[in-house]
Amino acid sequence: MPELPEVETIKNEIAPALVGRCLKKVTVFDAKPIKDISPADFATSIVGRTINGLRRRGKYLIFDLSAPSAKCPVKDGRHDISLVIHLKMSGALLVNPPEDRKYRKVLFQLDDGTRLMFVDPRRFGSMWLVKDPETIVGKLGPEPFSEGFTIDALACRLKGRSAPVKAVLLDQTLLAGVGNMYADEALFAARIHPERRAADLTSPEIERLYNAIKKVLSQAIERKGASTRDYIRPDGRPGDAHSEFCVAHRGGQACPVCNGPVTRIVVRNRGTYYCPDCQKK
Repeated sequence: MPELPEVETIKNEIAPALVGRCLKKVTVFDAKPIKDISPADFATSIVGRTINGLRRRGKYLIFDLSAPSAKCPVKDGRHDISLVIHLKMSGALLVNPPEDRKYRKVLFQLDDGTRLMFVDPRRFGSMWLVKDPETIVGKLGPEPFSEGFTIDALACRLKGRSAPVKAVLLDQTLLAGVGNMYADEALFAARIHPERRAADLTSPEIERLYNAIKKVLSQAIERKGASTRDYIRPDGRPGDAHSEFCVAHRGGQACPVCNGPVTRIVVRNRGTYYCPDCQKK
């Protein structure tokens, strides 16, 4: 699943081509991603609007759209609304792909001829049209690079949690955007076993984990995300963050620190990679 670095990369790479452009046509090839509105009304509601801004919240992309120039069928349609997209397991947003691109779901055509296509082999991705994006993203925890995410804030959110720290890090109400592979990488960098009870972490461990989360995510953004499976950038190229992974998706390979084997276990139904020597329980 695309996590914070992948979604941030997508946002950064499509924004220059989209922001300030007017949506001229929307074609829905598959109704499954469209939530709480018919595909026909979804398309009609978007056409004529200008993309005023594009932002990321956790693993969600939020397109801020202007009021349209004609009557809109959705409630409050005469006002600014937002298009919220979650890519889920295998969704991707591609700029000017081939018209017959495999697994195409929705095509957005802009006034300058630019085409933005949503493709999704597994069909888990979702799109919402809302007046207030908080109805979709309001329960998310702080962003890892926000002022609200501090060592004390992390300690407070871990306090009293009996679940394994790996599972807690995947709770999007705790921290927005961190998913499976970056949780593995952060725990490795902090030398913390993924099955440790979150509440049992010491102050030095929490500080190490805090710094590791920010460092791991920053490095992944610099490398344009990780293409371990389905993720591709808007121009169709892969990201390269996975080339620097120490444990994630490296089961059976040598740990880059101690040369011992990286091990795969399951923590709360999530495949988890760690080094038993560097991350002692």
